Amino acid sequence: MTINEIARLAEVSRATVSRYLNNGYVSEEKKERIRKVIEETGYTPSSQAQTLRTKKTKLIGVILPKIHSEAVSRMTAGISEVLMKEGYHLLLANTGNDEKEELHYLNIFAENYVDGVILIATVFTSEHRKRLAALKVPVVILAQRLAGYSCVYQDDFGAARQLCGMLLKKSSHTAYLGVTTKDEAAGLSRKEGYLQAFRDMKREPDENLMEEVAFSMEAGYEGMKKLYEKDRKIDGVFCATDNIAFGAMEYLQEIGKKMPEEIRIAGIGDSAVGRLTVPKLTSVHFHYKTSGMEAARILMEMLRGKEDIRRELKMGFSLVKRESV
Repeated sequence: MTINEIARLAEVSRATVSRYLNNGYVSEEKKERIRKVIEETGYTPSSQAQTLRTKKTKLIGVILPKIHSEAVSRMTAGISEVLMKEGYHLLLANTGNDEKEELHYLNIFAENYVDGVILIATVFTSEHRKRLAALKVPVVILAQRLAGYSCVYQDDFGAARQLCGMLLKKSSHTAYLGVTTKDEAAGLSRKEGYLQAFRDMKREPDENLMEEVAFSMEAGYEGMKKLYEKDRKIDGVFCATDNIAFGAMEYLQEIGKKMPEEIRIAGIGDSAVGRLTVPKLTSVHFHYKTSGMEAARILMEMLRGKEDIRRELKMGFSLVKRESV
């Protein structure tokens, strides 16, 4: 079935069918005739031909740090929900928290046809900025901030400050289990929030009670062990992520520590697993799915050419108090 045959069966011109397929103006009466023929014949327009005509692929490249992360999966679900309604498809690129892979995929998307890119980034080096500048399509940064680009990000500083402030009200030796400060959101901003909570209460944090670990339960276990062996008076633990907190809880349970009676512990992310642990984990709930939806909406506005200004959107959060404190 071709456009010419559709035009003949619908008794309209080929140009009218072409306008119909490309969302141009067609009278309601002709629209109905064309729609009926397409429905009866099962005609599907060639995606390659449409791409050549419109210069649009209907593909969005999404670069993400780890596909098995609950936070990332929620953001991706939000992106997908908006883009699917707009008729777009996702090309997912999983970097495994490797910044070189982020650069690799930025190169791929610069060389291949995508209509836009959403980058769920971990770090921004000078090379990242160079590769981003080379992209000739709209870009939205999700879960981080980067000057000169539209961004949707979490209030990592505010969340950490409030969470640690809650721990400090009942704990005299509150430790920090965080991630590398190269990660400006989960690492640097959350550490700064932890430190600000001490300043708010006119207290001094203990440098010996701060440990940087990887994004995993295993790292949380080892980090907690290291901290406790340095100071057995620890009675509070702030963890930069829920996964780190789960590992720390496992170690504390192994050595017979009662939570929250002897040690209070909290994380960030409000993971589903945290509602099942014993005790249930106190955490911060970020609106990850909504942030993904907002990033996709901003990208759609950029693709429609509605605005050329850059937008920054900082999401809110909720403190979820459970038995671990």
